[in-house]
Amino acid sequence: MEYRILGNTGEKLSATGLGCMGMSFAYGPVDDAESIATLHRALDLGINFWDTADMYADGKNEELVAKVLVPNRDKIFIATKFGFRYKDNVVAQSGARGTYFDGSPGWMKQAVEKSLRRLNIETIDLYYAHRIDPGIPVEDMVGAMADLVKEGKVRYLGLSEASAASIRKAHAVHPIAALQSEYSLLTRDVEAEVLPTLRELGITLVPYSPLARGLITATLPAVTQLADNDFRRTLPRFSETHMENNNQLVAAFAALAKANNATSAQLALAWVLAQGEDMIPIPGTKKRKYLEENAAATDIRLDEAALQTVNALLQQYPDTGARYSEGAMKLVNH
Repeated sequence: MEYRILGNTGEKLSATGLGCMGMSFAYGPVDDAESIATLHRALDLGINFWDTADMYADGKNEELVAKVLVPNRDKIFIATKFGFRYKDNVVAQSGARGTYFDGSPGWMKQAVEKSLRRLNIETIDLYYAHRIDPGIPVEDMVGAMADLVKEGKVRYLGLSEASAASIRKAHAVHPIAALQSEYSLLTRDVEAEVLPTLRELGITLVPYSPLARGLITATLPAVTQLADNDFRRTLPRFSETHMENNNQLVAAFAALAKANNATSAQLALAWVLAQGEDMIPIPGTKKRKYLEENAAATDIRLDEAALQTVNALLQQYPDTGARYSEGAMKLVNH
C-alpha cells in the first residue's frame, strides 16, 4: 500500500482510505459479518484510514467499526463527524428518520462524548464538522472543536463540504488537517476555489464518493432495482432524466478501463489519486472483493496522455446530473 501525509500533521495514511457508511446505512441491506470481514481485510491490506460518522444509522456504524478498531487501535487512524441530528418522530417516505444540522458548540460537546463511547476509544484521530452551520459562526464552531484537542479527546480537526471562505476562517482559529468533500470524475466543484485554497494552506482533500456512488463502476443495477431504502434513488444523477447519458458514459469508460488492464473502479480511483499527492480518497464498500479491487488502484500510474484521454471521454457525455437533490445541496457551504 502507498501512503500519503495528512496535511501538515506528519501522519502517514493509506493512499486509499475506507468509507464505512455503507456498511450500516444508505445503500440497501446490511451484512455485519461481511462488513467485519471487510474491516479485517483492510488491516491486511495496510488500509489504516477509516471514516465513519455519528449519524450513519444513528451511531450503529461507529459501534460496528469499534468491534475491529478497539483490538487494533494502534493500526488505525479513525475519523468521525458530528453535526447531523435525527428529528424525533419524523419519518420520511423512505422510512428513514428526518435530519437537521446542528453545528453549535453545545451539541458538539455532547456529540463527541457519544462518539467516543460508541467507538470505545479515548481519542478520535480526526474529527470533522459534517457541514457548515449557516446559523453558527464557523469561528465559534472551530473554536469549540479546538477545545477538544486541548482536552485530548481529538487529535486533528477537519471540515466537510466547506467553502474556501469558511476554510480560511476555520484555519485561522485552529489548523485544519483535512477537508472532506465529494470529488470524482463526475463531481469536480472543488477545483475552482476550494482546492487552490487547500493547497495554499497545506490541507489534505479527502474525496468521498470518489466512484460517484458506484455509478462509474459499471456494476450497479438499474435504479429501479436498487433497494427501496437505497439513498441513490433520491439523487438526480440516478434518475431517468440522465439515464441515457450516464449509461453511455459508463459503457465507454468501462471500455477505456479494459484497454488499460483495469476495472472501471480502479481507473476512476487512479484518476483521483493522480490529481495530487495531497488527496486521500475514501471509497466506501461493505464487501471484501471491492475493497481489494479499490486497493489495487494505488498501483496504477496515469500519465498526462492518459489523463487527457479520460477528460476527453467525460466531455462527450456532459449531462450527468446533479450530485445531490436540491434540498441536500442547500446544506453544502458555498
